[in-house]
Order: sequence, then structure tokens, then C-alpha cells
Amino acid sequence: MHRRLATGLAASTLALVTVVGTAATASAAPADKPQVLAGWTQTSASSHSTWAAARANQAAWAAYAFDWSTDYCSSSPDNPFGFPFSMSCARHDFGYRNYKAAGTFSANKSRLDSAFYEDLKRVCAAYSGGTKTSCTSTAWTYYQAVRAFG
Repeated sequence: MHRRLATGLAASTLALVTVVGTAATASAAPADKPQVLAGWTQTSASSHSTWAAARANQAAWAAYAFDWSTDYCSSSPDNPFGFPFSMSCARHDFGYRNYKAAGTFSANKSRLDSAFYEDLKRVCAAYSGGTKTSCTSTAWTYYQAVRAFG
């Protein structure tokens, strides 16, 4: 009888340790995928910076199975007139591909396009005078293209 009781207690203890260990692992995990995706696709500069850091360390986010693939600015130049738009296009691709995979693209497209435009304007902020005007005009054209055809 003692042997059955000891075996039962050992099994109960193992089950409890397994449950507690699982709960500890779950609570230590980063935020869930929709929250992470939303955080990386906002219009702010901090959202862009956080996404760029994650993109540079994709292995740390492997469990989320994000689609990091990009064709940059698709059939448009990645760096029109020398303006470095390629990273803005890559983040835009990231948002489009991952929200399509999640089945929530339509609800997020407008924000993704706005984030793209804000990213482009931040690129243009590095210029001055006529060069800045040219960059901003090109950014507006890229934004209008994704709104209409993206």
C-alpha cells in the first residue's frame, strides 16, 4: 500500500512540476504574434526601429514564423533618384505578407500604407531644400501607388 501511495505521490508531483514548468515557460515568452506584428507595423519611428532590430536578429523571432521575405519596392526603383527607400519598402512588404497570412490584411492595409508613407518621410527628413522637396514628392508618389495598387 505504501508503495502505491508513493508511486501516486511521485506521479502527482511530476504532473504538478510539469504544469508549473509549462506555466513558467509560457509567462516568460514574448507577447503573442498579433501584438508583436501590430507593434512592428505602426506609423511611429520607434515602431520602425523595433522592426529593424528584429529584422537584423530574425532567429530570435523564429518561433513566430514571420514572413521576412521582400522584393523591396516591387517593380518601382528601390532607391529612386538616390533616395534610400528600400528599407521602407521591406517593412511594408513585411506588414502586407504577415497580415495576409493572418487573414487580417483588409483591416490593417490603411495603417500599413500610412506607416510606409511615414517611413518614407523620415528618409526625406535627412535632406534639405530642393532635394528634400524632390524626395517628399517621390515619397508621395510611392504612397499613392501602394494605396491604389498595393
